[in-house]
Amino acid sequence: MTDVKATRSELLNLKRKIKLANAGHKLLKKKRDGLILEFFDILKNARNLRKELNERYILAHNKMRECTALDGMVSIKSVAFALREHPAIELEVKNIMGVTVPVIKAGSMRKNLVERGYGMMSTSMRIDEMVKGYESLLEQIITAAEIETTMRKLLKEIESTKRRVNALEFVVIPRIKKEAAFINFRLEEMERENIFRMKRIKGK
Repeated sequence: MTDVKATRSELLNLKRKIKLANAGHKLLKKKRDGLILEFFDILKNARNLRKELNERYILAHNKMRECTALDGMVSIKSVAFALREHPAIELEVKNIMGVTVPVIKAGSMRKNLVERGYGMMSTSMRIDEMVKGYESLLEQIITAAEIETTMRKLLKEIESTKRRVNALEFVVIPRIKKEAAFINFRLEEMERENIFRMKRIKGK
């Protein structure tokens, strides 16, 4: 009788484990699906991001080559050193379904003549256009850094969550159910043996 009680207790414990595993599986599936939706939502904004970044880089680089050839490197360096205030960047984080992703807060990259520290009389229009090109490029780099880092982190978490969902669905839950089925079968055998034993005792 003691064996039967112990076996029943073990079976109840396994049933609790199955219930918990099913609940965990359901929550993880919701998390995985939510992360995938977030990823594709961000992907909409990032679809042409790399292309735009390359285009801005080529434009700024071409303007730099033109200025180097016509105005000289000395003029370009003097403009660079004239900058009065360097761009300020703050890095924060936000939480997307348990995943911490970066939020880059940056002041305006586009400066006026006073903020750049040089006058139109001392430089050519070419240099001014080159500066504008690199300011635009820097803005795009900051945007790309935030979005691409977020996407990488989300993808990593999606893969990790998928592995856990699959492990529960195809390994953990089937194994516990198999153990429970075996114990249930064993319990039925023990109960049949007890009934047979009781009948023999009554027969005597």
